[in-house]
Amino acid sequence: MADEQLTGAERPGAPPDPPDAPGGDRLDRGVIVLGLVVVCGTVMAILDTTIVNVALRTLGDDFHAGLSTIQWVVTGYLLALAMVIPLTGWAIDRFGGRRVWMTSIALFVLGSALAGSAWNVGTLIAFRIVQGLGGGMLMPTGMAILTMAAGPRRMGRVMSIVGVPMLLGPVFGPVIGGYLVERADWRWIFFVNLPVGALALLLAWWKIPGGRPREDGAALDLRGMLLLSPGFVLLIYGLSRASGGGGFGQASTIAWLATGGVLVAAFIAHAALRGDRALIDVRLYRDRTYATASAVAFLVGTVLLGSMLLIPLYYQVGRGEGALAAGLLMAPQGLGAAVSMPFAGMLTDRLGAGRVVPVGVVVLTLGTVPFTQVHADTSFWLLGAAMFVRGLGIGATMMPSMSAAVATLRRDAVPRATSALNIIVQLGGSFGTALLAVVLSREITARMPAAARGATGGRVGGEIPEKLRPLVAPHLAQAFATTFWVALALGAALIIPALLLPHHGNRASNDAPPPVA
Repeated sequence: MADEQLTGAERPGAPPDPPDAPGGDRLDRGVIVLGLVVVCGTVMAILDTTIVNVALRTLGDDFHAGLSTIQWVVTGYLLALAMVIPLTGWAIDRFGGRRVWMTSIALFVLGSALAGSAWNVGTLIAFRIVQGLGGGMLMPTGMAILTMAAGPRRMGRVMSIVGVPMLLGPVFGPVIGGYLVERADWRWIFFVNLPVGALALLLAWWKIPGGRPREDGAALDLRGMLLLSPGFVLLIYGLSRASGGGGFGQASTIAWLATGGVLVAAFIAHAALRGDRALIDVRLYRDRTYATASAVAFLVGTVLLGSMLLIPLYYQVGRGEGALAAGLLMAPQGLGAAVSMPFAGMLTDRLGAGRVVPVGVVVLTLGTVPFTQVHADTSFWLLGAAMFVRGLGIGATMMPSMSAAVATLRRDAVPRATSALNIIVQLGGSFGTALLAVVLSREITARMPAAARGATGGRVGGEIPEKLRPLVAPHLAQAFATTFWVALALGAALIIPALLLPHHGNRASNDAPPPVA
């Protein structure tokens, strides 16, 4: 089984399985070291997303591309993540955790080198997809490795370790990206991954157990992959097409969305018949906790990753700040998450996600409200405080819900379950990025005076001459405020599934929870 290759009873140097004794709730040194090694790899993929967000305006200017096109630098990466994540459970069974981990890092580094060498927007998007194919397996593989090492009773604290990259990304990613864009060249936002990737490969070879592939593992669900991955891509592409003049009423947009929906529906029917041999075992969703946590994960991905596109653009386009300043203004959100996530993990283990996540949702919503009221001269201090509050809410929402999802599952179901959860998060991020880009594009196009549209070449992220900024700044503020209302509504919708999460702690769970019904 997948858990047999990751537990430590058979291999020297591997972290031991969690003890059943009452004192076994504490994370041992082996699990912590293993967690730090996993973080070293996953931090690249998370940092890369936030680094690129602050460079979108520069990329759009350099490649003469509008927001509806340049947002695919982010959306294409997220979709590639979602496309390859379903393969994680099968790949771990077939090749072993360490091989999957190291191969993913190598492919991510290759994609980074290629993206830094891109010569037009098409090649940049293509090479970002290569990056995503490498980075997609990093988080679910790392989660599976740590989950097997720690056991369900300690999932809150394990998820807090896995969540470290999600803390570091929002804090350091925008700042590093802004610095590299302004002081060096945008290509270095990709080249910076090369030394980090080399270190991650070395640590993986040193510390991650080799494991043994499953000889009885299921064959790759090729039919499922050919249904699911294109279905997701067509859905998101159809959504991005709505930024055109006809909006969602265009026949082509409807066709893309409908085709994607049919493919995803066909995959669900196929997976229901194939059972645990499917790319995603849809029977996992019979577990109410897992299904509810998946809904939370989708909406958190939508709000978090979608806003990571929207907020830097507000500071750069709406307020005229540079990439470095925008990155620094983004940092309070990461700091807020860094403060709340460790406490949220401990409280989830003790009280249950159903008592922690709803509070996080309320805090996240309150932190978004000031952005719906932005004007041309809204105080950066107010927005910085709001960003910190948003971070507190995010830290108390994402990882507690994900830890609740896997705490009720069999140990041998964890690799595929964590893969499915990560798919949901990335799809939510792809959906949120595309949706908010569509809303923002249409709002700015509708509100921007004709003279300003001509001066920027018709590009949403185009440089606005300073003599025109006083004229267009109020209109830009209104466009961003309207778009933030959409983000607020998506965040508020989290409260519904959050209230349905378990109201008991993971410590009450056994290390071998009952099978999924």
